[in-house]
Amino acid sequence: MIDQKHGMNRRRFLAAGGVAAGWGLLPQSIGLGAFSPMPRKKKRVAAVVTIYTHNSHADVLLGKIIEGWKYDGGLGPDLELASLYVDQFPQADMARALAAEHGFPICDTIDEAITLGADKLAVDGVISVGEHGDYPHNEKGQHLYPRRRFFSEITDTFQRCGEVRPVFTDKHMGPVWSDAKWMYNRAREMNIPLMAGSSIPVSFRRPDVSIPLGGQIEACLGFGYADLDAYGFHALEFLQCFLERREGAETGVRWVRCLPGESLKELTARGVVRRDLLDAAVAATLRSSSANILDVDPSRFTIFLVQYRDGLLAPLLMLTGFAAANTIALQVRGQKEPLACRAEERSEPRYPHFAYLLKGIEKMMHTGKPAYPVERTLLTGGILDALLTSKANNGQKLLTPELGIRYQPVDYPHAPHLDLTAAPV
Repeated sequence: MIDQKHGMNRRRFLAAGGVAAGWGLLPQSIGLGAFSPMPRKKKRVAAVVTIYTHNSHADVLLGKIIEGWKYDGGLGPDLELASLYVDQFPQADMARALAAEHGFPICDTIDEAITLGADKLAVDGVISVGEHGDYPHNEKGQHLYPRRRFFSEITDTFQRCGEVRPVFTDKHMGPVWSDAKWMYNRAREMNIPLMAGSSIPVSFRRPDVSIPLGGQIEACLGFGYADLDAYGFHALEFLQCFLERREGAETGVRWVRCLPGESLKELTARGVVRRDLLDAAVAATLRSSSANILDVDPSRFTIFLVQYRDGLLAPLLMLTGFAAANTIALQVRGQKEPLACRAEERSEPRYPHFAYLLKGIEKMMHTGKPAYPVERTLLTGGILDALLTSKANNGQKLLTPELGIRYQPVDYPHAPHLDLTAAPV
């Protein structure tokens, strides 16, 4: 998809301009900050990718390590690409030319990329990018990227060498639940620092809405668009990065259901989809126009319903042909009007929201601890897998005891609050 340094606690949130009960808009700050005059020690990483073509996820992440935040040869993250494994080489491959120009090896196996042919680990961490490339789909429409195979081979190498390193895996870990849960369990068994997810939670927001930890969310609504597998994950992940901050933190999901767009009017009439949240989400999503979503042909819409264990019901509308952004609308206790914003994916310089994802990866490689919990990705991917199963079963309500996933969120900022040039702490 193209498809911390500083946390913000409640006191700092209020000082930054929050309103009334601590809810409102956060001021934007400069994203690139001042350049550090001192050289900083870099951590060496191996990258394992499906393909490396222009604007692929490998490019917009690893390119910033190789060529700097702005792809101009200037300052980049405190990371060095030590080696690369590429699973497929399409005609538009960039990996070979970049390797020749910058002097890193392209390895024949994942084991070799991590050890450089030795009997011990030769890198400080691994970045696994299982996105894009020629891979099959299953009967539920899930693109079967080899993320589990990549992680299996990475961890087999760790096991052989008797030591582990932090691993980042791009987007949802599965995409099928059994693969995601296997990866999570293996990481826990081997004490591997594991981080996953996409750039959406750390992307720019318009308007720049945030909420403090422990917020009292009474109702919510999300918008997404395009392919239900690839982009449904992004929409759910944007929703989750807000909802996990609610009072009581995350306790997991009780059931899900996937319904056709034709159900929207009925769900709105019943109050399952609140009209005020619907209007707020439309206003935050569309750059112009005041189109009435209830008057739009629903044949291309899909509706996700996610019932959390603490009682919060989260409707998410996948609105291909109407919306072109991931959006959330929230009703907060004590606030008269809903809060709403959309994730904004800018294209220059070279999809900068991926720089903020890379900053989180950089932090983990230096500290040995994930910048934010991998359980968010595990839960979000599990929700999506269950929703696609519901869709394949004609919208059947699906109980999800396996998604009783509890975790505590962290105050990790989104773009552009991080100083990309600051050393990781």
